[in-house]
Amino acid sequence: MQVEITNDYLPTYEALASKVRLRIIQLLSTSKMNIKELATELQLSSAIVTMHVKKLEAANIVKTERLGNKKIVSLKVDKIEVNFPKKIFQAFDTIKTAIPIGHYTNYQIEPTCGLATLTDFIGDVDYPKYFMDPRRMDAQLLWFGKGFLEYQTPNYLESDNCLEMIELSLEISSEFPFANDNWPSDITFSLNNIELGTWTSPGDFADVRGKLTPSWYPDNQNQYGLLKTIRIYPHGTYLEGDLISDVKLSDIPIDIDRWTIRIEVKDDAQHIGGCSIFGKGFGNYPQDIVLKLFYS
Repeated sequence: MQVEITNDYLPTYEALASKVRLRIIQLLSTSKMNIKELATELQLSSAIVTMHVKKLEAANIVKTERLGNKKIVSLKVDKIEVNFPKKIFQAFDTIKTAIPIGHYTNYQIEPTCGLATLTDFIGDVDYPKYFMDPRRMDAQLLWFGKGFLEYQTPNYLESDNCLEMIELSLEISSEFPFANDNWPSDITFSLNNIELGTWTSPGDFADVRGKLTPSWYPDNQNQYGLLKTIRIYPHGTYLEGDLISDVKLSDIPIDIDRWTIRIEVKDDAQHIGGCSIFGKGFGNYPQDIVLKLFYS
């Protein structure tokens, strides 16, 4: 589950701002419990425990189910990630290009795989041939078990522009049939045939519906990804502020007429857990694959 520093997520922060509710989360991390069991463990009345559970439920942290005359409580998420507002680099001019996720120019993938638009799946799932269907241009979600996708976009830098930083961002996760929150996958990113580094996605998420995911799309399939930002500086390449490789800005060929972005799950990866990419109409973030150039 991802939350942001906005008023929309105040119920989540309020739900966590309680010793009792934190203890409830700790207890539920080992097994499901009913209200009476929680009350006994916490040495509180069932009415008070019910009030605390309702706050956690409103924040999408737990869920409750009726089993006979008992209300069973279980965790709905196993991780909460807080996204702080992005730091804005005011000192440089920028060139921003948004690449729709269906506009790949080369691919080689293996099942499980598929594509979806805002209204339906494109062809049958698990058939790589549909990745060449003309409707792929309208894709807002795609996934594959192994292999790569490549995207190309024009290089709009002028000869007198001094490149200071490159930023690549997208919403992405692992790929598991239906979904699995605990399914690591090593996803490698390259730019202009230079490998930038590998990020291990923790899972393929369906604990809650994506904020943008269309209503027709099934609840039990991947709903959203994690927004990941890679930045290439003169001294190295970073993902979310952590160094992922020693690739420097000077290592990237820029005297060319196009940028080539590759997203890949390699045959020899330690965790071959697939890849799902979310466009601006699916998941939690209204954006495509974004390449941003900072220059002076």
